This record gives sequence, C-alpha cells and structure tokens, in this order.
Amino acid sequence: MLQVLSSAWALLLGLGLLMLGNGLQGTLLGVRGGIEGYSTFTMSLVMSTYFVGLLIGSWMAPGMIRRVGHVRVFAALASLISAVMILYPALPNPVVWMIGRLIVGFCFSGVYVTAESWLNNAADNENRGKALSLYMIVMTLGLVAAQGFILIGDPAGYLPFVIASIAVSVSFAPILLSISPTPAFDTAKRMTLRQLMDASPLGCVGMFLIGGVFAAQFGMAAVYATEAGLKLHQISLFAASFYVGALFLQFPLGYLSDKMDRRVLIIFVAGVASAASIFAMLFGDNFVYLLGSAFVIGGLVNPLYSLLLAHTNDFLEHDDMAAASGGLIFINGLGASAGPVLIGWLMSDEIFGPNGFFLFMAVLLGMMVVYALYRATQRATVPVEETGHMPVVTPTATSVAAEFAQEYAIDTELEGQDSAANKG
Repeated sequence: MLQVLSSAWALLLGLGLLMLGNGLQGTLLGVRGGIEGYSTFTMSLVMSTYFVGLLIGSWMAPGMIRRVGHVRVFAALASLISAVMILYPALPNPVVWMIGRLIVGFCFSGVYVTAESWLNNAADNENRGKALSLYMIVMTLGLVAAQGFILIGDPAGYLPFVIASIAVSVSFAPILLSISPTPAFDTAKRMTLRQLMDASPLGCVGMFLIGGVFAAQFGMAAVYATEAGLKLHQISLFAASFYVGALFLQFPLGYLSDKMDRRVLIIFVAGVASAASIFAMLFGDNFVYLLGSAFVIGGLVNPLYSLLLAHTNDFLEHDDMAAASGGLIFINGLGASAGPVLIGWLMSDEIFGPNGFFLFMAVLLGMMVVYALYRATQRATVPVEETGHMPVVTPTATSVAAEFAQEYAIDTELEGQDSAANKG
C-alpha cells in the first residue's frame, strides 16, 4: 500500500481535491436552493441534470480523449468545472443552475475517465488491488471532507462556492505535474442491453434501482436536510454520514461477498437498507437516529453497486466482464438521472413532504429485495467456490475504473485457481 501511495500520491491527492469540490458544490446548492426559496421539485430538476451530464459525458469523453489527448481534455474540462462553480452564486436562477449542473456532470465524467486512465497506467498486476482500494478511499474521503467545508462561510454568499472552485483548480497541479507518459486509451466493446439482461436480469434491474438510490444520497440529501429544518452543521454531518458508512462497510461486505451466496447477501443488504430508510421516516426527528440511519443506508447501498457487478460476473465469461461493466454503468446512470425528479415530486408539500426522501429509497430497495427473491426461484445459485472475486467500484466510477476493477478481479480469480491447482 505504501509503495502505491508513494508512486501515485500526487494523482490521488488531485482526485481527492476533485471529489472535495464536487461534493461541496452539490451540498451547497441544496442549501442555497432553500435560501432562495426554490421548491423541492425545482431543486430535483437541478440535481438530476448533473447525472444527465454524467451519462452524456460517459458516451462522449472517450472520443474526445482519442482526438485531442488526455492532458487537453483534463485541463479544459476541469477549467469549465471551476468556472461554473463561481457562476452558481453569481446567477442564482434555477435554469442557470440546471445548465451549470449539466455542464459540471459532463465535465466530471471526462475528468474521471482521464484521471482513472492515468491511475490504471500507473498500476501493475502486483499493486492493482491496492491502487483500487486507495482510489476508493480517497474518493470517499474527498466527499466526506466536502461536507465539513460548507461550514466555512455563509452559503448565501460566495465564499463556500469559491472554495469549491479553488479545490478543483488546485487539483490540476498535482495531477498534471506528476503524470507519467500519456497512456494508450481503449475501452472494451460494449454488450447490448438485451445481452446484459439475458445474462443477469437481477444485475440490470438492481443497477437501475441503485442508481436512483445513490442519486438520492448524492444529489438530494442536502435538499432533504434543508426542508427538514436542520441547522447548517447538522446538514454537514447528515450528508457526511452516508459516505462515512460506505467507507467502513465496503470491505467487510466485499469479504462476505466472496464467502457466501451473493444473491442472499444482496437481499439482506437491500432489506436492511430499506428498513433503515423506514426507520428514518419514523424517527428522523431525533438527530442521532437520523445520523445512524444515514450511516447504515450509505454503508449498505454503496457496496451494493459492487455486489451487483460481481453477481453479474458470475454468469459471464471472463472476456465479457469488462464489456458488461460499461453497460451496467449506463443502466445505473439512467436510474440516477430519473431518481432526483421523482424524489422532488414525493418531497413536495402536497405529497409526503421531506419524508418522501426516505420513502423513495425504502421503496426502491424494497423492490430490489422482491425482485431478487423472484429471481431466486428462476435460476439456480452459482456455488460459492465457482464465483469470482468481487470488484470494488464506487458508484461515482466511470467505465475505465470498472474495467480496471474487473481486470483485477479476473487476475485474482485466476491466481487462486492456479494456486489451488499447484496444491492439488
């Protein structure tokens, strides 16, 4: 781990600063929207455009990189992100914010693809797993740290938005000054959605549902907290709890995933997260209970992304796994794009009010449980000894990181098979 950190610390630092800026701008807009008097539905439209931008960017970024190269794409898109973050407080208008979020989502998709390509190029077979772990930890820590920075300055003013812009701008330096020679860029051929659905219906449906749940956490948590009347420091703690939970529970659940029937684990994890959402609806007036619920939901929902990817791999040949990851990310992006709009409608005063936030997650996670139980009656379980290693991927990752993780999972599985054969 120290070897990877020493060789890639500048790149990881830059990625952490990018996530700090990204997490900060999302939470700030949720709080600022309440100050400006925007409705929850209006804010849901603002938040959803970020995920639409991510989806468009994931489709267009590879072509941009092939045409003009990694460095130019990274510098141009990161500069746009920094500029848009300054425009938010200067032009407090929902339409402007929607356009800004669309641009930021598009740009972050390209920036992530570029940075993940450099990280992949810097890793080798011996340290690939450690590089992936550090990547996930740094990205999550960036999101956690971002929630603390909303306490610096008044969200009704400029300073917090300036901090977000500075974080993105400063991230240029360690990344662009430390990168190795530009890596060759190539992505796996995609599987069609029909092929994916035939291979793993639960993987596809689950990815769509989990996209909506993650969008709720990443895009609407601050909107909920503002509507619920939480103070600024409470909003910071509440938003951070989702990511702290993910940081603590990702690896234990990954360990269990390789030791038991993944479909059973998916049912258990989704069921507990759904129950935690219902608990938050009933007892969210108690701030301690609210934080605990957010910790559990975030800690279980984020690993579900990797669990569903691993479950899908169990029904694929090794050569198809990287191709499948791109399709699953696309499906997840569709769910994430639609999620905030539905949440905003549920959170309106005429429907369920702020509790619509947790109701949305409870229903989607409950639907996953029901569908997983149904699928258990339609297909036999893959024996644990025949399943592969679970690739650890965050919901914010692009197809590059997913393929990176898939390659590591395959290598780990093959090494295990060779070791068992040698012992035999």
